[in-house]
Amino acid sequence: MDHYRYKYQKVKGKYLKYLRSQEVMSEPFRNKLGQLNNFYLPICKTIQELYLKKKKTKIIGLTGGQGTGKSTISNILKIILKEAYGLETVVFSIDDFYKTFNERKILSKKISALFLTRGVPGTHDTKMLYNCIKNLKNKNFKQLIIPKFDKSIDDRSPKNKWLKIKKKPNIVIFEGWCVGVGSQKKKDLIIPVNELEKQKDKKKIWRQQVNLELKKNYKKIFNLIDKLIFLKVPSFKFVFRWRLLQEKKLRVTKRGNKTMSDKEIKNFIMYYERLTKHMLKTLPKTADTVISIDEKHRLKSIKFN
Repeated sequence: MDHYRYKYQKVKGKYLKYLRSQEVMSEPFRNKLGQLNNFYLPICKTIQELYLKKKKTKIIGLTGGQGTGKSTISNILKIILKEAYGLETVVFSIDDFYKTFNERKILSKKISALFLTRGVPGTHDTKMLYNCIKNLKNKNFKQLIIPKFDKSIDDRSPKNKWLKIKKKPNIVIFEGWCVGVGSQKKKDLIIPVNELEKQKDKKKIWRQQVNLELKKNYKKIFNLIDKLIFLKVPSFKFVFRWRLLQEKKLRVTKRGNKTMSDKEIKNFIMYYERLTKHMLKTLPKTADTVISIDEKHRLKSIKFN
């Protein structure tokens, strides 16, 4: 028991320290210990149990709409997996695999102008991402570097800023807004979901291409995930609200020149609307773990499917 208590104190200390470092914009985390005991520790326990079955690198997908706190939660899980279970964990985002600005420019000329805006399936380098996850799972692991994307310049960071992985990890947390989502039925693509689709995708070329990407290249990647955790928002309107908050933080912490105004965010979110709503409909049934987030941005309930 003492050993357990010692570990718990260590986990608690590191967890609280990390949360303090994240409290920019005076947006405090509420019920910190309740969240640790009722959500983060049970999730890490299931991850550890999954790993112990075969002691092979496990890929944990963490998905949810923009602004749900995926990167914060990923880092919390990493701290606990290391401190409580000694599991070496690597965290990266699907966002880091966005195609370069130039590549998206070419895509926008070739297929649809909407592909210039990063976000939807089709704007990631899926070949690079697939090879990277495959290598992390592979018995004959080779050292690799994972790209970094700088949202403040809307382009890939220089190679010296990429994440170097020298040792095969026990756990990989692969997070991202569309991670694990399946394609839509053809009939669901007919009616535009917002002004953006109505005005700029009249022939449905963009949404059909996004759907095709999901069906082919992304499905191949998502099939490599061993366990999918879905952060479920109350409704799509909260994605907009929380994305605004995220941008405010970006303005404070980054001196980049590409932060967005509220109006630009409203427009940007439209690119994500179709798939976010599709995720809200499908993932509560298909994800392994579903965490519901309440309107105040707190973890409300957890369900293991």
